[in-house]
Amino acid sequence: MAENADRTVHASAVLVGAKAVLIRGASGAGKSRLVLGLIDAARGGSLPFARLVADDRVHLEAAHGRLLARAPEPIAGLVEERGRGIVACRYEAVAVIGLVVDLDAADGARMPDSLALKTVVEGVIVSRLPVAPGCDPLPLVLSLLQGRR
Repeated sequence: MAENADRTVHASAVLVGAKAVLIRGASGAGKSRLVLGLIDAARGGSLPFARLVADDRVHLEAAHGRLLARAPEPIAGLVEERGRGIVACRYEAVAVIGLVVDLDAADGARMPDSLALKTVVEGVIVSRLPVAPGCDPLPLVLSLLQGRR
């Protein structure tokens, strides 16, 4: 898509520090659970800051070489919490995506190929973490965000 083009995708996003994590995966893959896990990790001190951007649907826009994410208006500030349903949550209006996490990724591996660690979204190259099916993504994402990987 061209510069300044935008669209809404089935994904979730959470701002962690200065950059957001875009979480992609099929319905039931654990996108909301990962968002809430990252927010809880910030509350517990494992991350400096984490806040919801969008859950389930994310509006993406390429602008000046950056990938911007925001929640579609009807679902802004709402997140699905298993066992509780849809709950209100503090959120960021817009964030720059710095990492894409693909849940249940066919190319998720213990030692991923270097080509699998980047992706292009809306014409913008972004770091990527492919998570293998059946693997808990939270420790992997925390490790990457904390610079231990």
